[in-house]
This record gives sequence, structure tokens and C-alpha cells, in this order.
Amino acid sequence: MTLSTQFLTMLSMIGMGSLFGVMFDTYQRFLDRPNRKSWIVFFNDLLFWVIQALIIFYILFLVNNGELRFYIFVALLCGFAAYQSLFKGIYLRLLEFIINTVIAIYRFMRRAFQLLIYKPVLGLIQLVISIIILLGRGLFSLVKFVLKILSVVLRVIWVPIEKIVLLLWKLLPKTIKKSVEKLYNKTAGIFMEIKNYLLKLMKKWKKPKK
Repeated sequence: MTLSTQFLTMLSMIGMGSLFGVMFDTYQRFLDRPNRKSWIVFFNDLLFWVIQALIIFYILFLVNNGELRFYIFVALLCGFAAYQSLFKGIYLRLLEFIINTVIAIYRFMRRAFQLLIYKPVLGLIQLVISIIILLGRGLFSLVKFVLKILSVVLRVIWVPIEKIVLLLWKLLPKTIKKSVEKLYNKTAGIFMEIKNYLLKLMKKWKKPKK
């Protein structure tokens, strides 16, 4: 391994140590460890360390084809220590600022969505439904009123017509009355036969097939 490769490896591992510190603090911030179940914390910790190891080895592979040396671990510790002593406080404040900014933007967008889109659309839908219900009630009341008027008119018209028909029926000769009665009875018999036939068909249709 050449000196330039070793120097580049040292710088890369120092940077990875600092990056590890950044990612570790970020992970701790979002994990909410006290409120998580132990098995979830264990699984997340295991996944975090595996991902960190893979990232470090990948960078090491790009720099020196994955050759491990003792100074590599020293460089990682130096980078992590440098982050802890110099940049941790700054990064944590920056992280909290970013989180609070994102939360504020999210709340603003949600509030704007509710005020500008959700509530107007909901109000419009409620207005349309109210108008439809009002029109339906009005139409129902109108139809009910018209039917009442028609029933009164039909009753007024039907009474004299019924009396006239009864009077004419009494004035008809007996032969015509008998003919009308026969025709009525015959027609009623035909309708009764049709009704019975339809009832038989319905019973056969409803009868379960074996």
C-alpha cells in the first residue's frame, strides 16, 4: 500500500468516524429508546450497527480495496472523538432546528390544507346535500298537496257519477243486466284462472330441486 493510499485511507476513516458520530446521534434522537419495547430497540440497534459496518467497509474497499490495518481503527476513533468534542453540540442544535422547522412546515401545510381545501370542499358538499334534501322535502310536500287536491276532486266528481251509473243500471232491462253480469263473471273467472296458474308456476319455481 503506497503512502498516498495510506494517507487517503486515514482521512477517509477519520471522516467516517465523524460521520458515524453524526448518524449515531441522529439515530438516538429518532429512536425514542425509553418509550420503545426492548425487542424493537434490540432489532434497531442490530440493524444500525450492521449498516454502519457495511458503509465503513464499502468506503474502505473504494479507498484501499478493503485492506484492514490497525491505524484504520485508530482513525475511526479519532474521527469519532473529534466529532464528540468539536461538532456534537453544533450538530444537535442544527438537528433540533431542522426537526422543528420540518414540524412547523408540516403543521402549516396541514392547517393550510384544512382551511383552503378540506373545509371549503366539505362545506360545499354539505351545502349541496342540504339543498338536495330541501328540494326533496319541498317536492314531496308539493306532490302530497297535489294528491290531496286530486283525491278531493275525484271524490266530488265520483259521487254524482256513481249515482248516475246506479240510476242507469236500475233503468236497464233485465236481459242486458244478465248479459253484463255473465260477462263480468266470465272475465273474473279468466283472471282467477290466470292467477292460479301463476301461483302454481311460482310454487314450482320455489320448490327446491333434488
